[in-house]
Amino acid sequence: MSENPIQGLMKTAMESIKEMVDVNTIVGDAVQANDGTLVIPISRVSFGFAAGGGEFSPCSTTSGDQSQESTKFPFAGGSGAGVSIQPVAFMIVAKENIRLMSVCPNNSVDKLIDLVPDLINKANDFIEKKMGSHESDKHSCSNGDKKKPE
Repeated sequence: MSENPIQGLMKTAMESIKEMVDVNTIVGDAVQANDGTLVIPISRVSFGFAAGGGEFSPCSTTSGDQSQESTKFPFAGGSGAGVSIQPVAFMIVAKENIRLMSVCPNNSVDKLIDLVPDLINKANDFIEKKMGSHESDKHSCSNGDKKKPE
């Protein structure tokens, strides 16, 4: 069975898309700053393609006799592809922490999620500070320096 011309168009379009879109397009190459921090870009990639065509019968002759020299009909077709690459975030890998910084400034849910580790650290520091001050209060009350009420 011979290959349909549409298959050739689709194959060409898919090979072109494969060349344009790979893993490095979504998670980009890391860029290293002077202090050793790595910045890794993350993008959203959308792509699509279309191919179509058809065979049509040759124009009839004016004499009315049918030409039997070729039973293959002429083919007309085309294909197209498009790729959209949109930056989404940057992953920042520092010596002591990793942060995901969103490019979209209106995404409040992402901002809240990013703030959770900082809030937990601050709450732990606050609790430790309070526990430390209670421990020092207990020690100052237990050595008998407390005045008796008169």
